[in-house]
Amino acid sequence: MSSSVTSEVSYTLPGVHVTDRTVEVPLDWSRPDDGRTISVFARECVAPHRRHEDLPLLVFLQGGPGGKGPRPTGPDGWLGTALERFRVVLLDQRGTGRSSAVRAGALQALGDAAAQAEHLTHFRADAIVRDAEHLRTTVYGGRRWSTLGQSYGGFVTLTYLSLAPDGVAAAYVTGGLAGLTASADEVYARTQPRVAAKNAVYRERYPHDVATIARVADRLAAGDVVLPGGDPLTVERFQSLGMAFGMQPGFERVHWIVDEAFDSPGSDELTDTFLAEVQAATSFATNPLYAVLHESIYAQSGTGATAWAAQRVKDADPAFAPSARPLELTGEMIYPWMFEQAELRGFRAAAEALAAREDWGDLYDVDALAANEVPVEAAVYFDDMYVDAGLSLDTASRVGNVRAWVTNELEHDGLRLGGVLARLLERMDARGGALA
Repeated sequence: MSSSVTSEVSYTLPGVHVTDRTVEVPLDWSRPDDGRTISVFARECVAPHRRHEDLPLLVFLQGGPGGKGPRPTGPDGWLGTALERFRVVLLDQRGTGRSSAVRAGALQALGDAAAQAEHLTHFRADAIVRDAEHLRTTVYGGRRWSTLGQSYGGFVTLTYLSLAPDGVAAAYVTGGLAGLTASADEVYARTQPRVAAKNAVYRERYPHDVATIARVADRLAAGDVVLPGGDPLTVERFQSLGMAFGMQPGFERVHWIVDEAFDSPGSDELTDTFLAEVQAATSFATNPLYAVLHESIYAQSGTGATAWAAQRVKDADPAFAPSARPLELTGEMIYPWMFEQAELRGFRAAAEALAAREDWGDLYDVDALAANEVPVEAAVYFDDMYVDAGLSLDTASRVGNVRAWVTNELEHDGLRLGGVLARLLERMDARGGALA
């Protein structure tokens, strides 16, 4: 495979010097010569006054799945902290952003549902790691780098330590220690009660929203409510606003949407403002791969088909039925009905085929992880609605050289709010730093 960069451009943002690079990689790393290739994009960031220094490298592994790398506007938040000592590589994971983003039309052009699903099997963590290794060994001359994995990026980190630990000097994980052997069914069975607990906190904080939410649900159940984009607004889609409950300030985001649902106490017509905000908050227009691949990130040999695990868990819990009152909002789950939304409709056949697929390969090498020597500092959010803290701590106990900082002061997006990376760096420094 050629190591040449297919495009490169440099420029300076306020406080950040940027170099954008695109490289070509195989679609299928197990068959690199079959002629199928994609592009992978990486954005290198460095403090302008240090652009010519030989700084250590830190590659950021984005959450998701299906999330593109951050688009920096300056040295803000965790990026500013990282730029104090690193040259930072922001990777658009394959299929996202500028890395051959997966579009519905191009996917359908590949053939039937089976062909589409086969294509999408090459967009999981193992392929992302191979892409990162290609960048490291070609663009960066094989120098070891540190990794920072947020959420799903932590899952990718564990795959990295399984497949290519020699490329990693140190690893930092924020809210992303996956259960090494947990199936999708186990993950969602563990998630459901935590979502219920978040709903209870929301109702305690905003008790007057309970009646408004019930009014909204009753109106939606009567039918004929259409979003600005043309999709019907169902009770189930309204419930999915609860995905925000795992972030800060998620309760407030939902509250302010609900706050403007009706113009007056006696009205039963939902406002244009409410409908526009619900559409924006529940759309996958900018990240369809998140929905398409969501359950497949838990699929490995022996786990069987994911078979819409989140839907089955929800159906078994009558408290989350659309007819239940108070209405429970749902969390970070992908349901089959979502593929009736306009932006996901073209992915439905592939998503159904992925849900039925049983022949998945393993993403983690449990033996290799047990013998891991790469130092890992991990933030585990005790009340995390998305990634179960119990599974995370079990993984921390089974992976060599992992130290977990457990806190209940932050939600899943703690990295974004600041301070978390600085804490992990201090902990790494105290234990002697990264591998040479």
